[in-house]
Amino acid sequence: MTVGLNHGMGAPWVAYRQTPMVPPLLRLYCFPYAGGGASVFREWFSHVPAAVEVCPIQLPGRETRIGELPLQSVSAIVEQLNRELDPGDDVPYAFFGHSLGAVLAYEWTRLLEQQGRPPVRLFVSARSAPHLPQSSEPVHALPEERFVARLRQLNGTPAPILENRELIEFFMPILRADFAVSETYQHRAGRPLTTPISAMGGREDQEVSLEDLEAWSGHTDAHFSLRLFPGDHFYLHDQRELLIRFIWEELHNENVLVRDPG
Repeated sequence: MTVGLNHGMGAPWVAYRQTPMVPPLLRLYCFPYAGGGASVFREWFSHVPAAVEVCPIQLPGRETRIGELPLQSVSAIVEQLNRELDPGDDVPYAFFGHSLGAVLAYEWTRLLEQQGRPPVRLFVSARSAPHLPQSSEPVHALPEERFVARLRQLNGTPAPILENRELIEFFMPILRADFAVSETYQHRAGRPLTTPISAMGGREDQEVSLEDLEAWSGHTDAHFSLRLFPGDHFYLHDQRELLIRFIWEELHNENVLVRDPG
């Protein structure tokens, strides 16, 4: 159970944060998909154990940061994030990232490992392993009509936005910028992580295959697990409770969420 919105801690990178009623045993930093904001994870607050603090990442250019320009590359986002947000050393923390968010979480984990303060686990969702080329055609520079058609096909942008001329014109720069960040990402070869990785996806996802998810196993020397859920690329909305339960099970298996009786 959580109480009280805390807009200050971690701002502006962490939005809608809530303060747990008991000292947290874990912070879970959640990275949204292209075009999404921290609000994607607001529903998670009511499903997490009392001692978990959900920290939704807010990228520039949307929601509580609507007055800022979107950043232009994965490296620019991760460098600024690392410079301005301390994930904390008072309690363990884990990362969850969906689609574009998975790449951001992965690259920040690489940097944090170099700095000797990695997360306890990296959860990557609905994203091919970073060394694999993306199978779908880049869309960020498509003419508006084709770009909107592709958004509708992906099923991740609310219909009221796609069907409203003023709304789509408002959100278009953010969506194009996020897709450009995702589609221009280039993986730099390096040593596998020492952080355990859990990969997740939707069984009916036409963008990311089972093989694409399994390939994440080559990016860690630690434990790797894989779970599929019913649904498409955006399964995380319809399968929220199952997804969160899986995350907690993974963390429990590593005794991360067990409070020291002493």
